[in-house]
Amino acid sequence: MAKGKYSNNRFVLALYFLVPFAIVLLIKYGLSVSDGSYQSIGEASASEKSHTDSADKIKNLPDTIDYIFDVKPILSDRCYLCHGPDEGTREAGLRLDTQTGAFKAIEKDDLYKHVIVPGNPDESKLVYKITNTDLQQVMPPPTSNLSLSEYEKQVLIKWIEQGAEWKVHWSFVPPQKKEIPKVTNEDWAINKVDYFIAKRLEKEGLKPSEEASKEQLIRRVYFDLTGLPPTIQDIDVFLNDKTPNAYEKVVDKLLASKAYGERMAATWLDISRYADTHGYQDDLERVMWPWRDWVISAFNRNIPYDEFVKWQLAGDLMPNATPEQIVATAFNRNHKITQEGGVIDEEYRVEYVMDRTNTTSKAIMGLTMECARCHDHKYDPISQKEFYGFYGFFNKVDEKGQIDYGEIPKPNIKITQKEIDETLAFINLPDSIKEVKLMVMKDNAPDRKTYILKRGQYDAPDEEVQLGTPNFILKYPDSLPKNRLGLAHWLFDKDNALTARVAVNRMWQHIFGVGIVSTSDDFGNQGALPSHPELLDWLAVTFREEGWDMKKMYKRLVMSSTYKQTSKIAPELLEIDPNNVLLARYSRSKLTAEMIRDNALAVSGLLVDKIGGPSVKPYQPPGLWAETTSGQGLTKYIPDTGENLYRRSLYTFWKRTVPPPSMMTFDAPTRDFCEVKRQKTSTPLQALVMLNDPQLIEAAACLAKNTLKDKTLSEAERVKLIFRKITSRFPTEEELNQLIQYVETVETEFENNSEIDKTENSSKTEYAYTLLSSMIFNLDEAVIKG
Repeated sequence: MAKGKYSNNRFVLALYFLVPFAIVLLIKYGLSVSDGSYQSIGEASASEKSHTDSADKIKNLPDTIDYIFDVKPILSDRCYLCHGPDEGTREAGLRLDTQTGAFKAIEKDDLYKHVIVPGNPDESKLVYKITNTDLQQVMPPPTSNLSLSEYEKQVLIKWIEQGAEWKVHWSFVPPQKKEIPKVTNEDWAINKVDYFIAKRLEKEGLKPSEEASKEQLIRRVYFDLTGLPPTIQDIDVFLNDKTPNAYEKVVDKLLASKAYGERMAATWLDISRYADTHGYQDDLERVMWPWRDWVISAFNRNIPYDEFVKWQLAGDLMPNATPEQIVATAFNRNHKITQEGGVIDEEYRVEYVMDRTNTTSKAIMGLTMECARCHDHKYDPISQKEFYGFYGFFNKVDEKGQIDYGEIPKPNIKITQKEIDETLAFINLPDSIKEVKLMVMKDNAPDRKTYILKRGQYDAPDEEVQLGTPNFILKYPDSLPKNRLGLAHWLFDKDNALTARVAVNRMWQHIFGVGIVSTSDDFGNQGALPSHPELLDWLAVTFREEGWDMKKMYKRLVMSSTYKQTSKIAPELLEIDPNNVLLARYSRSKLTAEMIRDNALAVSGLLVDKIGGPSVKPYQPPGLWAETTSGQGLTKYIPDTGENLYRRSLYTFWKRTVPPPSMMTFDAPTRDFCEVKRQKTSTPLQALVMLNDPQLIEAAACLAKNTLKDKTLSEAERVKLIFRKITSRFPTEEELNQLIQYVETVETEFENNSEIDKTENSSKTEYAYTLLSSMIFNLDEAVIKG
């Protein structure tokens, strides 16, 4: 395809008759345009539930009230504002977020004024306050606009009756692998995941949904495991395979494909804040893509998760460290680096260490440790001293805060074809590049001391601290070295309560759209409670016992009956569980930004299937960099030509200050900082991109042209082929007739409308099929994975 051939001009006119016709078609036959109608997943807040209690629900209080799952959410939502961790808003000297505060006497030596008297609700001031009908006495006070439902009051009273047992936050207790629950619907449960889901559904009086069609299922699993659509041949082979393990064969094929590593790498790049520029004002180019090549290769080789993380955190400190292990440490050099003149070098060096600290904590442990930078963490038991003890592990790198233009920050490793031939075969160095220098980690400032920084300021050092970790998670053993390698081993200690849970929760999020803990970035006291805690712990322990095998865990998830359910929503189920927390169906979700573009390239035949190498520059609005960049640096975006225009979106050049605009429109993060889950939005801008992005327009034209090459196909067969390629299913007879009618309408318009530029179209048929392809690309079904 000639570059720039497919401009938007002819499509503007086409929209005048495309849109009305399409709307009629979509409304009449259910091919709905994406409008955000899919259900987001997540738990409703306590305040949303508080006024929906029924008499039956109050009667059905849990047999045993659990502080973490039943009591704490109520106290946090209704009481912490005035009686929580914030000293500035705390009233009456009462603190309900700690065991000491909750059980102490309101007035010294007055036993009758304890807030909570275990086993005795009548003597508990809390019960007196929440049941009082006097508006001057009742808690929460009416002026707070908060209230307790009758159910919530009974939960608190019953908890006190049962002894008011206080528990440590659930995620800070090492996971235990409980027995697989017994269920009535054993025929539905394919693997052990399903038993936990079925048990919860039975408890709620619900049944799982029917299995999705084979067409829906293969599309879903292809996108989840490879980020690409199935081909028509893939679909037909699966449809015609009647053997019991037909689906498992598909899963095994995908896990063994090179595209699997690319799909998994896309998520890890968000977590690792990968970019091709330094960030900050001038935002000059950097070379980090060899590390991206390693990530893809590591996933494809199924390097165990513990090694995958340990090498990235401390590969350089491994005994007899290999070049590959050193390359892996580029993970912690992905942070932004400034080239601006006049900055204070130490200020920015400290920021880089902060970034490494926060990224490791968030990505591996799911903790908001950065909250303890300036003071003790308000909600989690992390002191400021412990924060800087953790910070100290990353504070031994001899690096500059401000680099010169064109400077490659040290420490770095030089990579040539010689190194690639000998030890780094996973790096795809083009012939046009003789060598690259990759930033890596090295503790070449071993004597640098670490201090608590008052108010988190680089120039306000206070008490010196030694390297260490938060004790509430796991005491740092004396047997481990006080360096990043010791930290890496500490993270994967069997008694570390967080690492395995956070990892499997993120895998669950990848496959099901939302984690068992919906706040996958926060497993602390302010994070969401797990929807299926016993399942989460079973998965975490199993993951560790199986040697941190990521492919095995992904296979377990996609092979489950839970995963195979249809996403159709029965009205009664929508009312009971609108956010699909109970997983009585599969949750529909949009394709990611990368998948939307890659899908169009793949089905049109434009996609270049090539692994790794330097980043590429596909189409982008002209002048965007120049308009948004001041000073020196990358001010002019020059799109690539040839095959680089059609590489997977994973390889798109990422400028931090101006990320790829179409990908940002579809919720890709900026990569300034670590992100473990993307936002999910549905906006008019997304529709504009789908209709006007040159890459999608070119894909539609190419798909049309390739389809018309086969002269043996009838009109119905051509329409059916395009529809199947984009949606992965056969159209119904009614849909097919409407689509054929649409083609005929466009052909007539082409002949009769003199304003259409016929020099850009070889025939009315090619024009019509291009518009047909574009319209189908814009269907809701085309941007949904399952």
